[in-house]
Amino acid sequence: MSDISIGQLSSQTGVKVPTIRYYESIGMLDVPGRSAGGQRRYDASHLEQLRFIRHGRDLGFGLDDLRALQDMTRQPDTSCDAADSIARQQLADVERRLAGLRAVRTELKRMVAQCSHGVVDDCRVIQTLSDHGLCDGDHNPRGSA
Repeated sequence: MSDISIGQLSSQTGVKVPTIRYYESIGMLDVPGRSAGGQRRYDASHLEQLRFIRHGRDLGFGLDDLRALQDMTRQPDTSCDAADSIARQQLADVERRLAGLRAVRTELKRMVAQCSHGVVDDCRVIQTLSDHGLCDGDHNPRGSA
């Protein structure tokens, strides 16, 4: 697997071709070699890098954090405290978003339960969306005020 095309790399990782090119352009993915015809040619290391990035993105890590984590892999004998710190921050961010989504769910359930199925002028859903004061509390899904 030392000479695969960008299309094959895309198929094997589930990452779209333009995204692969983007990751190359920002230095997240090593620049591949080129064929005699000028086509990008990838190898197992590119596949590993792209799987790392894809999995990290699936877990919600930002590109800056993934870049830092990638850099750490180049120094395998160093402490993983920094990696742990990045993962703990990501977990805290996810927990905040989950709390926000739970609050959104609660408010939506309340709005729907108060619906009288009358006319729009008396619609509790419309009224609540127009006046945040009718809500029971903060319900920002991103977990910030």
